[in-house]
Amino acid sequence: MSAQEAGGASARPIAIIGGTGPAGMGLALRWARSGETIIIGSREAERARQAAAAIQLRGGPQARVSGMDNAAACAAADILMLTVPFEGQASLLKQLKPAMTAGSILIDATVPLAAGVGGRASRTLGVWQGSAAQQADEIVPEEVSVVAAFHNLSAELLWGDLPLDCDVIVCSDDPDAAQLTRDLAARIPGVRPINGGALENSRIVEQITALLIGLNIRHKGHAGIRITGLPPLAYR
Repeated sequence: MSAQEAGGASARPIAIIGGTGPAGMGLALRWARSGETIIIGSREAERARQAAAAIQLRGGPQARVSGMDNAAACAAADILMLTVPFEGQASLLKQLKPAMTAGSILIDATVPLAAGVGGRASRTLGVWQGSAAQQADEIVPEEVSVVAAFHNLSAELLWGDLPLDCDVIVCSDDPDAAQLTRDLAARIPGVRPINGGALENSRIVEQITALLIGLNIRHKGHAGIRITGLPPLAYR
């Protein structure tokens, strides 16, 4: 039975690696509000504790959030959410590899974006492995399952109070890890999770992010994606 089916929060804490950035803070806030136990990871433990305090303040008395350095966060949880820029992904995962426990799930939202004119990300970089998530899968221990998800949620909207209007496409070669991730996505109000198939499909999902960034710049919005025409059971 999934956490969602049980009608309650997961008993397993979620460590958000690189969690002091906008995406990590936003996901932490939404999950903390839904009852999940959150550990914010950062290169500096004090910075992680400060971010945790800010999330606790926004999340309310029911929010369970703590902060520690990235290695300690990895050792303290077996659900790991990675929210770091692509240029730091590989080196960080190599550094944290010894701290990852067997059976852990790494949910990777990394997008290989290249900076365009004025420093704005305008296109995706080619990744030898095919995608950032596949690169992560090559680096982490064999006993760690990698899931690609949460690429296309607006960090600014996540840090707000209103429901989102967005689907989350989840790609993984581990069906159980993918289901757990979809359950976590469904705990964010307004988000529908969709099974996106194998991890190799993450290259397509990652590329959509650059398109959405361009749309947001052009139209001054917070674009997400909705997949239509699927039967209701697809969104679970």
